[in-house]
Amino acid sequence: MSNPLKARIAASDDFPRIIRMVRDFYVEDEILYQPGLVEPGLRSLLENARHGAVLLLSSDDVAEAGYITLGWCFSVEQGGRFVLLDELYLTPAARGRGWGRRALDLARDWAAAQGAAVIRLEVNHHNARAKKLYLSAGYRDDARDILTLSLGDSAPGLHP
Repeated sequence: MSNPLKARIAASDDFPRIIRMVRDFYVEDEILYQPGLVEPGLRSLLENARHGAVLLLSSDDVAEAGYITLGWCFSVEQGGRFVLLDELYLTPAARGRGWGRRALDLARDWAAAQGAAVIRLEVNHHNARAKKLYLSAGYRDDARDILTLSLGDSAPGLHP
């Protein structure tokens, strides 16, 4: 590959360029952009390595090739801490070059270097192209649905 895709760990001052790509990604993937959730979440990830990392993708001829958000999670079933590949976005200029697979390799390399044994991800049902890429890269379909409960400002039940 003469002009390989590269990654670097993003810093807080990368927020404006990443959030532009996040907005583009959400429009393309039909994800509701909620600035009151997304923006503080991204800032937290950029400012605290304990949460994970954002990898900024580039090459010599594509300065903004995309980004990957990687976050730490915990699961007994997975043996403890694992990495959630939360978002993977390639800009239009970066597509069609085989870089989706390369981006997955970069995410895997980061996770392995951090001591993770497992990476998990989710893909929208309407995004068959992304699912095909993930399956071809060795990810498996666990035949499960992700369900979400918003706790809002207060969670009934357990209290500290």
